[in-house]
Amino acid sequence: MLKKKAPDQRKLDATATRLDGLQRPTGGWAEPARKDAEARLRAMGLPQGRDEYWKYTRPDTLTSAEVTPAAIFDAGEPQVFHAFDRLKIVFTDGAFDAEASDDLSLENVEIERLRESSADIHWARDVYGVLEARGQSPVERPLAAFNTAFAEDGVLIRVTGKVSKPICLIYNHASETSDAILHHVVKVEEGGELTLLENGPAAARFNKCMEIDVADRATFRHIRTQGRDHERRAATHIFGRLGEESVFKSFTLTANGVMTRNEVVLELTGDDAVAHIAGACMGDGDFHHDDTVFITHDAVNCESRQVFKKVLRNGAVGVFQGKILVEKGAQKTDGYQISQSLLLDDNSTFQAKPELEIYADDVACSHGSTSGAIDEEALFYLRSRGIPEGEATDYLTLAFLAEAVQEIDDEALQDEIVERISAWLFRRRAR
Repeated sequence: MLKKKAPDQRKLDATATRLDGLQRPTGGWAEPARKDAEARLRAMGLPQGRDEYWKYTRPDTLTSAEVTPAAIFDAGEPQVFHAFDRLKIVFTDGAFDAEASDDLSLENVEIERLRESSADIHWARDVYGVLEARGQSPVERPLAAFNTAFAEDGVLIRVTGKVSKPICLIYNHASETSDAILHHVVKVEEGGELTLLENGPAAARFNKCMEIDVADRATFRHIRTQGRDHERRAATHIFGRLGEESVFKSFTLTANGVMTRNEVVLELTGDDAVAHIAGACMGDGDFHHDDTVFITHDAVNCESRQVFKKVLRNGAVGVFQGKILVEKGAQKTDGYQISQSLLLDDNSTFQAKPELEIYADDVACSHGSTSGAIDEEALFYLRSRGIPEGEATDYLTLAFLAEAVQEIDDEALQDEIVERISAWLFRRRAR
C-alpha cells in the first residue's frame, strides 16, 4: 500500500496562513464534519507540486489566496441539456439563483440547500464529510477536505424511488474574479433511481465536492459537461459508496479551460455492484486537464470500468492517474481501465499513471494506456473519397472518443454530447 509522507513544516505553515484568513461556517448538523475536515487539512497541508499525486499538475492557482481573473466567455449558443425536460437548480458564481431555478418539489426525491439546512439532526449527517474522509486514505485529497470545511452552499438530494426526470445543476459564471465552493450530497435509497446532469463554467475558480451514497439495488447516473469559458480553473471531487447490486455511472465531457482537475474516489462495498467512470476531453492551447481516479473493490463479483479519452493540440496537456485496488476477499472482481490520447500535433503532451493493486486471486483486471497521432492510413482513405482533410480529421476524432461517449446509457443524452463535441471541432476547424 502507498505510504503517506509526513508533510514538512513549511507546507503546514503555509496552509495555516491560508486558512487563518478564512471564515469556516459554523452551527447545525454539519458543524462536526466541517471542524473535523479543517483539522485534517491543517494536519496534511494543502497540495504542493512535490506531492506524489500532484507531480503532473501544478496546484498553486487552485490553492492561492488570490484568484487569477478569468474572462467571461459567451459562445452565443444554447446551454447543454436545454432541450431536455429536467428540474433546474442554478448557481451563479457559487450563489443560488432562485429566479432561474425551478421549484424543488419532485416526486420520489427530497431536495434542500445546504445553507438552509440548519437542523441539528439530518439524514445528510451520515454522508456529508463521511465519504470524503474515507477517501483520504491511502491518498490524501486536501482540496476535498478544504471543500468540506469551508463550503457554505450546495444541494442535498435524497432519492426514495425512481425519479421521473433528471435533476440538472447549472453553474453560471458572472464575475471575472469569482471563487466558488459548492458541496453536494446525494443519497439514493434502496431501489431508487436518479439521473443527475451538470453543466456550466461556474466561476473563475471552482472547488466542488459531491458525496454520493448508493444503497442496495439503487441506480445513480451522472452526466456533466465542463466547457465554454477558456480561462476558468476547477478542482472537482466525487466520492461514492456503492451497496449490493447497485449501479453507479458517471461521464464527463470537458472542453476549454486553463486548468481542470477531476477526482473520482469510489468504494464498492456491496456484492454485485457496478461502477463505470468515463471521460472525454478536448484541449487546445493553454489547456491542462487531469483525471485522477481511485476505485476500491471490497466485495464479491463487482465490476468497474474506467474509460478516458483525450484529444490535445497546440501544446495542450492531458493527465490520467487511475487505480484499481482489489481488497482481500473481493473475489470475482472484473476491473477494466483504459486511458488514451490523440495528439494532433507534436507540441501536446499526455502523461499517464495507470495502477493495479490486487490482494484477491480470482479476478479479471486489466489496464492500458496509449498515445498517438491521427491514423494516416484512415485519413488518406477518407480524403481519397473527397472528404476535406479538416472534416476527415473530425470524423476520426469522433471515432476515437466514441468508446467513452458510449458509456452513457441514454441515447438522447449520448446524441447531445456527440453534438457538442462536433460543434467544438467545427469551431476549431473554422478558425
